[in-house]
Amino acid sequence: MISDKLNTKEYNIYYKAYIDNAADENIVEGLIQNMNSVIKFYSNIPQEKHDYVYESGKWTIKDILLHIVDTERVFTYRALRIARQDKTALAGFNQDDYVVSASARQRTLYNILEEYKAVRQSSIALYSSFNSNVLEQIGEASGFPVSVRALGYILTGHENHHIQVIKQRYFIAE
Repeated sequence: MISDKLNTKEYNIYYKAYIDNAADENIVEGLIQNMNSVIKFYSNIPQEKHDYVYESGKWTIKDILLHIVDTERVFTYRALRIARQDKTALAGFNQDDYVVSASARQRTLYNILEEYKAVRQSSIALYSSFNSNVLEQIGEASGFPVSVRALGYILTGHENHHIQVIKQRYFIAE
């Protein structure tokens, strides 16, 4: 498990499942691998499922994908700040508020996928620039310590988690 390779001071235990669900031990390889699998997975979802919710108050497929994009932006911003040795404690964010104000349901899945690709390419470039010392830098986000590398693992583990939820609750097969 990837979490076994990290110091427990590098992340909040809440993120352990995401870290252990990361795509690859090499963060950059995981980001590339997941980009390809995420694009393939979402591209194969039938259009009639894009706005489907399995229960009142739950997110659509488009909401989930845009949530992944927003989360990646927030987490790579955190990684950048920590990598640059900014000691400012970084605030959390309310994912539900973000989903409501993002208006994913007014966009096409294709449009959101294009945004996902752009954000992921940026994350790959950023993480490609980090050396092992930078990856081990620790800062504070949402009131807890977090390392640059833990944030990288969380990115792919988080999207893998959502793909599993979609397969189970939205009845989407690969």
